[in-house]
Amino acid sequence: MAHSVTTGRDDRSTGAAEPSMGTLVQSAMADVSTLVRNEIELAKTEIAGSAKKAAIGGGAFGAAAVVLGFSSFFLFIAIAEALTALGLPRWVSYLVVWALLVVVAVIAALVGKKMIKKIEKPERTLESLRELPDVMHREAPGARHRDVPVVSGGKVELHRNERYSV
Repeated sequence: MAHSVTTGRDDRSTGAAEPSMGTLVQSAMADVSTLVRNEIELAKTEIAGSAKKAAIGGGAFGAAAVVLGFSSFFLFIAIAEALTALGLPRWVSYLVVWALLVVVAVIAALVGKKMIKKIEKPERTLESLRELPDVMHREAPGARHRDVPVVSGGKVELHRNERYSV
């Protein structure tokens, strides 16, 4: 047992063979509390190490993206110079590369706009939040006039024909 709880009297001196129910409950509560605290501390320790590794990995990916972004300038210059080698004037070659980049940017913007339009509102959460003030309304102890709604399967189930609203 991680903790022992004293009740101020010695159970053995009174002839009791086993501790009282209250002592056992107190001891169990103290053990559960210690166990939960230790588990939380272990999780913090493990997560701290993982978070440090994730931050270093994320920084490395960010650095790779920056280097790749800057190196793309050389790719576009090489494409423009290749067009020049094919007989186009240099300014036309660079204009063609620029136009291609603008087309890629427009396509990316249109895809992004389409994806943003597909974002759905969290309807169930909004409904639940609208009902929260009524549900949380405090009444005198033992004087509850209605049952608290139950959430199951992501839906709020109301009792009888009651309506919870703000």
